[in-house]
Amino acid sequence: MSKPPNWPSIILKLAAVYNILWGAWVIMFPGHLFEWTGIAPPNYPGIWQCVGMIVGVYGVGYWCASYDFLRHWPVILVGFLGKILGPIGFLQKSAITGALPWSWGITILFNDLIWWWPFGVMLYLTFKHHSDPWKEEGDRPGLSQSSIEPKLSSGEKLDDFLISDQKRLFVFIRHAGCTFCRETLAKIAAQWKQIESLGLQIVVVHMSSIESGDRMMKNYQLSDLVHVSDPECTLYRHVGFKRGTFLQLFGPSVWWKGFKAAILGGYGFGKLEGDGFQLGGSVVMQKGKILASFPCANATTSFQSANEISSSLACNL
Repeated sequence: MSKPPNWPSIILKLAAVYNILWGAWVIMFPGHLFEWTGIAPPNYPGIWQCVGMIVGVYGVGYWCASYDFLRHWPVILVGFLGKILGPIGFLQKSAITGALPWSWGITILFNDLIWWWPFGVMLYLTFKHHSDPWKEEGDRPGLSQSSIEPKLSSGEKLDDFLISDQKRLFVFIRHAGCTFCRETLAKIAAQWKQIESLGLQIVVVHMSSIESGDRMMKNYQLSDLVHVSDPECTLYRHVGFKRGTFLQLFGPSVWWKGFKAAILGGYGFGKLEGDGFQLGGSVVMQKGKILASFPCANATTSFQSANEISSSLACNL
């Protein structure tokens, strides 16, 4: 896992100072905001002062979270939810019922809207960090150092399997619930014989258990293929396949292709099993050496056609 960025600490400290100052202002001068926005002050200013107290306490939480946002993400999540629900409540009161004037929106802009992007990105980075099987150990250089070694459905030892004379096409899919992985398995089923005619044995690598892998392969009539359970993505990293960036995983083209595959193609969605940020791809291996590699450019691709594989092998021989 790469070192987390420094900017979240700065943002959280700024949010802390802002909240504490805003809360103190409301507590000491509860009528100011109402006067500036042209609203009659409340009959019980103590209630509004309690709001200032709550906002100020949030500031203390943000300051504490700034020292390790990956660990103290619940504080950020609670704050983010408040910044989402606040504008929704404002729109309901202003646009629908007219109970609040639009001038009150100045508080929504500075208290909520400007924090959406940094808080959202911090939560995204947190989820990506905690999804990484290697987050505590960094990049391990070899397969033997995995705490959960990849297992083959055939029962063979992985090391012996990799150094075999048999030329094999390893297809690395993303998590089992991924729409594109289901599409990939269907493509394998359609081109199985054509690929084997190239002298290649197809092996599917996934992040689920052997039992889940058996069910997945059976669903696509691939029960005769060997598959590898690699929950820690050790083999993925061993062949050089990396975790995706935001655009690689959630870019506009990914959403569009996902719609076509899931809805129009009928592949649907499934439960997340494994690291949802890991990209897939394919490699051809023989005697422990990679003869050809096809890393995915984004989440939408995991498999090449038999013709593409044949052409790449011909160029590398």
